[in-house]
Amino acid sequence: MKAMKSCLILLVLTFLSLFSMAQVPGDTLVVHKDARIDNLIRKQIEINEITTRESRRNVPGFRIQVINTTDRNAAIEAKTTVYRLFPELKAYLMYQAPYFRLRVGNFEDRKDAESYQRQLSKEFRRNVYIVNDVVEINPVKGEG
Repeated sequence: MKAMKSCLILLVLTFLSLFSMAQVPGDTLVVHKDARIDNLIRKQIEINEITTRESRRNVPGFRIQVINTTDRNAAIEAKTTVYRLFPELKAYLMYQAPYFRLRVGNFEDRKDAESYQRQLSKEFRRNVYIVNDVVEINPVKGEG
């Protein structure tokens, strides 16, 4: 909303600056530009940087689906187990009626996901598989 407001202000100022043009003898056109336009452009650049920063931290990758159940308590128990056994993995519990799905990890490389899949399959004996997803990456280092 704030970005839309600043774009609207920029358009209005640009429109007004077009009307402040003065014709000088000798077919020379002089444009008087409001200095606030440059400030608005700099501000819009900052806003664009902030709003696109998040999308640069989310990339296509892989997660491991640990459980897909209609039993909410089983899903929460599975999440607790994952945090206990693999504290380095981030767990995502999603609900899409009537199913609770627990997916873990943020893997850019499928090989890393496969390694964890083997370990998780020992604890969760059924339907532990790798899924394509948009994953979060740590700007300092990629994490699983």
